[in-house]
Amino acid sequence: MKATQHRGESLDYIALEPDDYRPELPYPLVVMLHGYGSNMDDLAGLCPVVHSTGYRYVCPNAPISMQLGYGVTGHAWFSLDEGDARAVEEARTSENRIATLVEEVTAQYEVEPERVVLGGFSQGGMLTLQVGLTRPEVFRGLAVLSGKFPQPEELIPRLQAQREQSIFVSHGTADHMIAVEEGRQAVGLLKQAGYRPEYHEYEMGHQITADVVADLSNWLGRVLPPTHLDE
Repeated sequence: MKATQHRGESLDYIALEPDDYRPELPYPLVVMLHGYGSNMDDLAGLCPVVHSTGYRYVCPNAPISMQLGYGVTGHAWFSLDEGDARAVEEARTSENRIATLVEEVTAQYEVEPERVVLGGFSQGGMLTLQVGLTRPEVFRGLAVLSGKFPQPEELIPRLQAQREQSIFVSHGTADHMIAVEEGRQAVGLLKQAGYRPEYHEYEMGHQITADVVADLSNWLGRVLPPTHLDE
């Protein structure tokens, strides 16, 4: 895939075009949000493994930068203490920036409503739920990889009446960053709210394995089929 870096109105991002890209074709869009301390390159490397020909991908940088070591900069969507008032405000700011970016790139690529999937890893998975559940008219599906449900008392009152989005949730049974119980709790909250998430557990830590990618790719193909070159 061809990857190019862009400075958007709200967030910097990497855009990936499919192999044998034909701009006249109606490619679906997949937006992937990285985890705490990482950057837009992280999941950009994963996208071609998920599907290299039938989708456009956008991988933004989170807006909060931090120094992880000499010459190493990471990014976060909000502070680690998500219950803190500052972190709640940071998460809402990130939510609005992601929504603005999606508006920008869907207009640029002429992507029709509900031809977008939003996904994320860890903290990016939390933002996926926060952004995606409140905008079902935009996102056909949501993919939460090793994440959890963000601030239920804040998010649940904001859920929309349309609760038919396809939701993929994956978690590792040996995850020491976000315990598997929190992944299961997220699925339980989604079910209580009327959603029907597809949940997968794996014998892994806080990571994305080949098994996760295979199941994610299969789910994505069912929810938002890829564009084929013969269309």
